[in-house]
Amino acid sequence: MRKDEKHKTSMEKQKTSVDASIAAADTEKSVVLLLTGNGKGKTSSAFGMVMRAMGYEQRVGIVQFIKGQQLSGEELFCRSALPQGDFYQMGTGFTWDTQDRQADIKAAERTWHEASRMLSDPIYELVILDELTYMLSFGYLDEAAVLEAVKCRPDHQSVVITGRGGGTGLQDLADTVSEVKEIKHAFRAGVKARRGVDY
Repeated sequence: MRKDEKHKTSMEKQKTSVDASIAAADTEKSVVLLLTGNGKGKTSSAFGMVMRAMGYEQRVGIVQFIKGQQLSGEELFCRSALPQGDFYQMGTGFTWDTQDRQADIKAAERTWHEASRMLSDPIYELVILDELTYMLSFGYLDEAAVLEAVKCRPDHQSVVITGRGGGTGLQDLADTVSEVKEIKHAFRAGVKARRGVDY
């Protein structure tokens, strides 16, 4: 009984605190989210937001940098669920596969052209820039131009950027920054990547 009373008191305090935080958050605006860190789940989290936005019948634009050589579940989903032109992949695969810096830069620039188109189009309420951070870390894209495009997007448009690193410019610009930390990964124990879980 005493345990139940303690729990009730604790939850009442927590509710008061949560209610106060909700009441204090009175600004209505779009946001930039940066999902970074060395752990698994950054792209998965971004696609969770895709599903959430689509549940509200919002128009979503998705650009995947780096990925595209190996078919993935998210690509299959996007090709069937999104209107044509809402999903674009760089299509070169990982940089350690291509081993051609100049070709990667050209591919990144072509892909950024699609991303900047989405960032300037008010039809999109959510834009996902998956693995964009690598393009900045490797110097494939001009950081100032990228930051400016994200900053000058339509007022109602939110943006989710994923990938390791990316620099302080992105972190400063983002409204929310979440770091996914690896504690343990099956791959390091010799477990193959699994369809529907890893790709």
